[in-house]
Amino acid sequence: MLNIANGRETMGKPRLMLAENHVMVADGLVKLLADKYDVVGVVSDGLALLKEAPALRPLVVILDLGLPRLNGMEAGKQLKKLLPSTKIIVLTMHDDVDLAREALSHWASGYLLKSSAASELIKAIDEALHHRTYVTARVAQRLEEEFARDPDPRRPAELTKRQMEVIQLLVEGYTMKEVAAMLKLKPRTVAFHKYKIMDEYGLKTKSDFVMFAIKHQITEFPGREG
Repeated sequence: MLNIANGRETMGKPRLMLAENHVMVADGLVKLLADKYDVVGVVSDGLALLKEAPALRPLVVILDLGLPRLNGMEAGKQLKKLLPSTKIIVLTMHDDVDLAREALSHWASGYLLKSSAASELIKAIDEALHHRTYVTARVAQRLEEEFARDPDPRRPAELTKRQMEVIQLLVEGYTMKEVAAMLKLKPRTVAFHKYKIMDEYGLKTKSDFVMFAIKHQITEFPGREG
């Protein structure tokens, strides 16, 4: 964890914290925000965020969903329990409407894409500080469209207990052979479950599979630690 202000709060500036895995993005955000806000810390994974934020007590946290060790969805949920008054703004590459709905429904005060203009992030922070929610236009439009089609879109995925076990272990980084040994199955049975799930839910890539697991709270971790 990089402590930008060495524990000192700049007079009159709201305290912010960044949770961003990419160093160049984090550096750019610090430069963008430092004039108007007191950036008290930067962390690069979800567990570090939960460890450092309670001591730093930021008013706003800018959170990337793609954090290692503990993904941003789970980190945001846990952070809100630790610091209920802290506002959390998602800044992500994912314009997935289900992820946005989940975050905004439970713990996020804003949802922006990394392709958004810098001015949008400033606006989102200011809105959060005034206890309002900000959603970037592209995501807001899709949320409205989804609601118009289906006012109750939060139906859970219908998965068996065995399917959930297989998904969790695969997403955590175990091979199909390792999963088979852990669950006392044949490797071809694990493969059957994996590809049946991918086919039924339209998952085409490993990333789709991981985001599906995170979205449905099957796993807290996007991958096994090295």
